[in-house]
Amino acid sequence: MASESLPASCDLLVVGSGAAGLAAAISAAHGGLKPVVVEKSEYFGGSTAVSGGAIWVPDNPLMRAAGMEDDPKAARRYIELETGNRFNAELVDAFLDNGPEAIAFFHEKTALRMAHRPYSPDYHPEKDGAALGGRVLDALEYDGRALGRNLARLRPPIREFTILGGMQLGRMDLYHFVRMMRRWPSFVHATKQVLRYGKDKMLVGRNTRLSLGAAVAGRLAETVFSLNIPLLTEHELVSLRRDGAGRVSAAVIRTRQGDRTIEVRKGVVLAGGGFPHDAKRRADMFDHVRRGLPHYSMAPSPNTGGPISAAEAIGAAFVTTNSDAASWAPVSLIPQSDGSKRPFPHLFMDRAKPGIIAVGHDGRRFTNEAASYHDFVQGLVTKLMDDGRMSAFLICDHHALRRYGLGAVPCFPGRIGPHLKSGYLKCGPNVEELAARCGIDAKSLGSTIERYNRFAAQGMDPDFGKGSTPYQTALGDPDHKPNQCLKPLEGKLYAVEIFPGDIGTTMGLDVNANGQVRDTSGREIEGLYACGNDINSIMSGSYPGAGITLGPALTFGYIVGRHAASQ
Repeated sequence: MASESLPASCDLLVVGSGAAGLAAAISAAHGGLKPVVVEKSEYFGGSTAVSGGAIWVPDNPLMRAAGMEDDPKAARRYIELETGNRFNAELVDAFLDNGPEAIAFFHEKTALRMAHRPYSPDYHPEKDGAALGGRVLDALEYDGRALGRNLARLRPPIREFTILGGMQLGRMDLYHFVRMMRRWPSFVHATKQVLRYGKDKMLVGRNTRLSLGAAVAGRLAETVFSLNIPLLTEHELVSLRRDGAGRVSAAVIRTRQGDRTIEVRKGVVLAGGGFPHDAKRRADMFDHVRRGLPHYSMAPSPNTGGPISAAEAIGAAFVTTNSDAASWAPVSLIPQSDGSKRPFPHLFMDRAKPGIIAVGHDGRRFTNEAASYHDFVQGLVTKLMDDGRMSAFLICDHHALRRYGLGAVPCFPGRIGPHLKSGYLKCGPNVEELAARCGIDAKSLGSTIERYNRFAAQGMDPDFGKGSTPYQTALGDPDHKPNQCLKPLEGKLYAVEIFPGDIGTTMGLDVNANGQVRDTSGREIEGLYACGNDINSIMSGSYPGAGITLGPALTFGYIVGRHAASQ
């Protein structure tokens, strides 16, 4: 509870309150330990609370219970193809061996109730071992009122990802809200949710109907509180201490009352969310930042890598060999009334839709717009570095804008006027005027659109293959034929400027299959564990599918808590 103070000692200290940290605390408590969770921010929930909430675990018990089959060996082949010579067999095998058990534990023993997605293709379904569904899980919608006064401490959703000043939209809501003016069932669904939100705002002050990552964090937190595990916000890890035998035996925590030392009997778990807002490490690890390109993270700003630095200070090893240092996402910048700009991620709502393309300042397309956000930014960064530019553009026509929206610009009946006035959204009645307002080569853009339109009318994209895989078409418009991702751009045009960004880092501490942190000589540091984005991603910087962060986070949180309890 917020009123609790840091005790002088505990069995296990967990640093961070996202899915990994809360999972570790719950698992440890079920093993008989008395853990304490500390969180640097004023809110608990970490990156999990503002994420899409997808949980990727192959061969999980929920898909099996529904009659779906999966082969862990196939999943292993898929990960191996994704990671190449960076394949970490030790961690991947630990994940695949323990993932189904972890899901069963959380689904049956905690408030984290989940459902599988029957159809949710892995991001590269053409590769051996990929699956078209079953591996991805979602937390069931959650009534935040079950958290009582602790609901106010749960990290709120990203403002631009809500409507009406704070109403969160789940996956099914997104389906209905974009169709509410075209289909009566969708209109009824949307109306019901808006009315409930209005009641919540009046009685509670915020949305209580939680979905996506907020449902994951809220459900785990309910279990933490029911187990009487202290969850102390505004408590930041400063340093770790080792005893004469080299074991981590204490931690220094910064509180509002000053620095305090807490002794630990079983150890410390680091789950602080990685380093997306550590400017120095980001410049060192992100090649495009080192070469002068801008970068914006969607992760919570308190995630500055403090736990990683504290571990390094006592000899822990940090892995730097990943193919990519973060899970990339393209972002646009929304102007604010105070002159600042807030990043908005273009994940899956716009780029894959028909009538939308991406171009550089030279007016040329540079990648498959329907590719995963991670893959898209790889193409974006290559384009920017080749051209010596800082940004590119997403372009659509009026029909696509009002049907699907573009970035923070809502679909109909949402208003586009404020975004035109702020300059976030650029508009032109034709190619030449839009190009002039964006600084794009008009002649080249005209040629690009003419070529794209000619093939899009036939449902083809010979240049980049947009709409050529089940993953891509799943993000398109199922009502549009012949290709769910392709339609000619016609009439008035719009553009939003985009930049490289991320939704979290992937490089982190070196750990073994039990989540024990290794030192620079490869030996385990006794009493020091890590999970979540503080460890090096088991995917080694690749991004194979939806939920490949939260799936391993829950699994290794479970492994860590269980291992600590067994010592």
